[in-house]
Parts: sequence; C-alpha cells; structure tokens
Amino acid sequence: MASCWKSQSCNCRQTLALVAGLSSEKGSSRKIESSSMNGRDKNRFLVIKAKGGLGNRMLSAATGIVLAQLDERSPSVDWRDGMYVPTGVNLYPLLFNAAWMEPPDRHDHADSVTPAIWAGKLSRHPVDLIRADFPDKHQDPLLYRKLSIDLTGKGHAADVAVFWSYVPKLHRLTKRLRKDGRFTGLALSEIMANTLATHFQPLEEVSLKVDKLFGASSRPKIGVHVRYTDRRAPLSRIIGRLESVKNSHRDAEIFLATDSQEASDAITSRFSDVQALPKILASEGHTLHFEAGEMTDPLSEARYALADMVALSRCDWLIHSSHSTFSVTAALMGGIPKKRQIDVDALNLKVRTKQFFQARL
Repeated sequence: MASCWKSQSCNCRQTLALVAGLSSEKGSSRKIESSSMNGRDKNRFLVIKAKGGLGNRMLSAATGIVLAQLDERSPSVDWRDGMYVPTGVNLYPLLFNAAWMEPPDRHDHADSVTPAIWAGKLSRHPVDLIRADFPDKHQDPLLYRKLSIDLTGKGHAADVAVFWSYVPKLHRLTKRLRKDGRFTGLALSEIMANTLATHFQPLEEVSLKVDKLFGASSRPKIGVHVRYTDRRAPLSRIIGRLESVKNSHRDAEIFLATDSQEASDAITSRFSDVQALPKILASEGHTLHFEAGEMTDPLSEARYALADMVALSRCDWLIHSSHSTFSVTAALMGGIPKKRQIDVDALNLKVRTKQFFQARL
C-alpha cells in the first residue's frame, strides 16, 4: 500500500474525528498543491513552535501550516527546543525535507511580533515561557492561547506571528476553511493528511530504513503500535486483537513499534514473523527520555522513531490506541482506512471525551 507521503494520489478520507480533532465529514479527494502558499505575503511569517512527542508536534505543526495559508504568511517549523538534539538545533530539517521553508532563526530578532509575549524571545520555546511566566499553568488546556496567534484571524498585523499548541487545533479553523476556496469540499482529515504529505516528507535516510527492513516482501503487514512507558496502552487487549487479525490472515507479517522492552517481549514471545527497527527500548518500570545528552546517539533514535511511524503508515492493518497521536499520525500518513484500523481505546469514554474537548478549546 502506497503511503501518503510517497504518493500524492492517496485518498485519505478515513474518519479520525475525535482523535486529533478531525472532521468525520466526507469530501473531495482533491489535493492541496505542494507549494500551497500561493498569494502569501512574503514579508509576513508564522513561526511554528513545539512541545511534546513526535506525533503531537507533527499534527500541531501541520495545523500551523494550514493557519499560515489562511493568514497568507510564510510558515517556518521551529523545533529548536532540545527534543533529541541540543537546544538551539532545529530537529525538523534533520528529519524532513525542509527546502520549502526559511530557517526560523532568521526571525529571532524581529521586533514586530504577535503574541507580544514573544517579542525579543523568538529563540526560546513554549516550555521556557511557561516555566518563567506561568509555572502553575502547565496543565491548563487554554494556556496555549496566551502563547499562540489568535486562530480567528483577528489582530494579525505583526510581521512575525507565533503558533503553538500541544495538540492539533484544526477543528477550530473549520469556519475559516469553509470560506477558503483552496479547501472547498475537503474534510479536515483530508486537509491534515495533505499537509503531512506535502510538508512532512521524511529524509531519504529515514525511508531507506523501512525499505531495508521490509525488503521486497509482498506479504500483507499488520502494524502494531504499543506505547507502554509514561502512558500505557492496554497491552493484553492489543495482543488479543492481534491474535484475531493474525488468525484471519495467517500469511501476514507483523511490524511492531513500541517504546518498551516489556511490550516487545510480550509480543515476540507469542508471535512469529515479528519485524521491528533497531532502537533503544525502555526497561520495565522506566521511561525513555529524549532530551539531547541522555542517549549515545539521540539523532539516530529520532530518525528510527520517525522510521517506525513511516513503517506503520505502510502497513495494511493498524492495531493501536488512539490515545497516542504517534499512531494517529501514521494512519493519516498512510491513508489506512478506518475499517483496517483497530483502535483498542475506541470505546474508552475518558479518552474520547478528552480528545473531543481538546480539539475544540
């Protein structure tokens, strides 16, 4: 199955409504042009900051890129916050093709900035400002509004604007998207998938890792994602669903993406034909830390994490928990149909309620 980042013809209409705040409505399969910046003001910019893991920052940044289109600004993804690589080094171009954007540090000394809290601080990141100015607001779901440009389109006169949210906010742009001809007839899920396809193309070094692992095999693949460190997916339920799919498709291979040695052992001890990319796994009772300096080769681990996502996106089925945006992003990248996704948290009212409100606040 061709993945969305590899094939511009992929039709990504699957409904991921409550997961990542995407609309369930059907729409045209028309793609947004890869440039997608026609008519922008080259003197107005949107710097897109980040906080959180790879899935969160990709979906959030994709929201920012769409917002830049609506505001006719040139976007620049700024992942210099110390995730995997040293603080001050932008992780984004070390994972994805960044030829389409200007480096964010070109705007570090801008004096016309919105929100004003970023004036003179554009080399810093949300976590820095939160620690300094809002130390008791880390869990406030509305805090991002103090650190991000107004999504309604009001008060955007500054030359440089900043967008940031821990979770994607595409749902809050619904009214503006419906009025913009570039997005006519597209569901929010399609807009997100298109943006991932055009602005999050993995470097060849990353995609080659997956090519090498999968080789020339034409056997169907069952992708399994298990987050089992700081946020534990229901492992027994995942194994049960994997057994069911495997029994129905005995010729299928299994691709496993996990952060936990315990989860890896639990699955490899029960199933044969399990493939996985080599990377550091957390031991039982511990969590992985991705700050620069805490791994021997953190950039390599970042690229293997992205390769995990790419590999999941190429699978024919995906067994996962939608509580993790990592696997949600993979599903969007690969255009994996909803009927081939097995979400073990699909009926988890707590998870669904949280996602519903996060998307709309």
